[in-house]
Amino acid sequence: MAVESTLLLVDLGYVIIAATFFAILARILKQPLILAYIIAGMVIGPNFLGIIVKEEIISTLAEFGISLLLFIVGLELDFTRLRDVGKVSLNVGLGQMLITFIVCYLLVEHFLAGKPGYNVSWPVYIAFCLTISSTMVVVKLLSDKDELDTLQGKIVLGTLLFQDIVSIIMLAIIASSDLSSLAMDPRNMKAIFVPIFSSMGLVSIAIVCSRYVVPYILKEIAKSLELLLLFALSWCFIFTYLGYLVGLPSIAVGSFLAGISLASYPYNLEIVGRVKSLRDFFSTIFFVSLGMKIPLDFQYLYFALILSIFVLFLKPLTTMLITSLMGYTKRITFLSGIYLAQISEFSLIIAQKGVEYGHIPKDVLSLITLVGVITITLSSYLITYGSKIYNISLPLLSVLDTKAKRKRDLYRAPSTLKRHIILFGCDKTGEKILKTIISLRRKFIVVDINPDIISRLSDEGIPCIYGDMSDLEILEKVGLKDAEVIISTVPNHEANLTLLLHAKKENPKSLVFVVEKDIDKALELYNAGADYVIVPDLLAGERLSEYLADYILNLYKVEEMKKIHIRELENIKREEILGIYESSILKELERKYGLKTLK
Repeated sequence: MAVESTLLLVDLGYVIIAATFFAILARILKQPLILAYIIAGMVIGPNFLGIIVKEEIISTLAEFGISLLLFIVGLELDFTRLRDVGKVSLNVGLGQMLITFIVCYLLVEHFLAGKPGYNVSWPVYIAFCLTISSTMVVVKLLSDKDELDTLQGKIVLGTLLFQDIVSIIMLAIIASSDLSSLAMDPRNMKAIFVPIFSSMGLVSIAIVCSRYVVPYILKEIAKSLELLLLFALSWCFIFTYLGYLVGLPSIAVGSFLAGISLASYPYNLEIVGRVKSLRDFFSTIFFVSLGMKIPLDFQYLYFALILSIFVLFLKPLTTMLITSLMGYTKRITFLSGIYLAQISEFSLIIAQKGVEYGHIPKDVLSLITLVGVITITLSSYLITYGSKIYNISLPLLSVLDTKAKRKRDLYRAPSTLKRHIILFGCDKTGEKILKTIISLRRKFIVVDINPDIISRLSDEGIPCIYGDMSDLEILEKVGLKDAEVIISTVPNHEANLTLLLHAKKENPKSLVFVVEKDIDKALELYNAGADYVIVPDLLAGERLSEYLADYILNLYKVEEMKKIHIRELENIKREEILGIYESSILKELERKYGLKTLK
């Protein structure tokens, strides 16, 4: 037993060292870290150097990593944030999956029919695995780009949620049936419905606990962050075990449902922050183990390339077509499409279970794994450089223009804008600046990529438009060439560079203020023509120095400043809660959690 534990630690050490080495190379070469982890697995795995031969141990750790990741994904999938995109997400999820499944099924029939051992299970497994996209990869990259709350981010999250639910049902089906025999003998349909109803039962338990159990527990333990973390992990493992009891074939499913059951509570951000480091650690192991599974026998490599091209192009095009027909702009349709241009971690789990149940051979698992590696790697580039690719592809996207009314009037700007102020980003910092602009009684327009912020501003009668400041269409609509002052509170270096390039080209006399966290990048923005670059850390230090100079010898002023600051923080906190919950839900929160102090 001691020897096995030592070997496990040694293998785990190899994984971390290899992942670190290739991650550093990737960072130097400015490549996605996911690619580095996959290459690390290929190098140390049994198919190349053979440093790790018993990959079952690492695969077990990887599955645990997926569970923690999907638990966090569930935490971030607050249904109240997705309510405005439910219809489009359902249409995209259903439409894209149906089209992809049919076309892929026909492709597999054409290329693989006649192979030794071929049966109807092959095209069913391959086609389904290619229809679903990776919640893990997409949420990680959206979070890194701070785009979870954007319109395209919400559409994609809603679509992924729908696909994950369908994947859970698929896992339940294959756990107790042979697809080829089901196709021939409909009487075996009972084998499908039993696990489906078991899964629905677990979902029902999650909903009931979320409403009647969790609030009372959280009320008692929320004051202790340590207890909150322990409770969250315990909750995750409880649902993992319940999933095992009802016969779900993957522990990740129960974890996902556990996360969803906690998602609507204000403590989910604290839980995510605490568990995130664990998630990153185990997701690294997952991608390394994925690389280990890439075979050196490339008999299906040509077909894997064909299917990868199919995933990288047909899935985004289908998504773009559906969202365009529903009245969304070219940028939203384009970004929503490329975010779904890969297969899912559930695809690998489903294929692995198919091998275990004898539905498909290992060759099919290798084929799906190859497609997964190719599409996850390339889609990481597509997502990372999505805005640049969009601007390059803009002339080709005119076919996506529709005459449909744009959603929620988020795309309307005042018809006449001259000598005005443009404010990009109206979160906490932007809102402070907005109040100053209003007090100056100058013409202005606000641009934000968060549709909830735009809806709130629109309800208040403030001139605003939904959009990204790196979108050339948006820059034209807000009258960039006629603006006197342009302010960006968005700390996105590439987007600020794009803004500066076009602002100084269209209107060299305009004043441009931007935010940048990194000093080297701030100097780069100055070289690009910025009139002033706000570095938050330095600005905070300067402000603190001013306070010390003004108040350090005057205790009365310190006390007054403290009271004013407390009131400001309480007002901001209350506005955040009001932005998340309807008034009826707020009253329930006040009753249960004692939020009276926020009034």
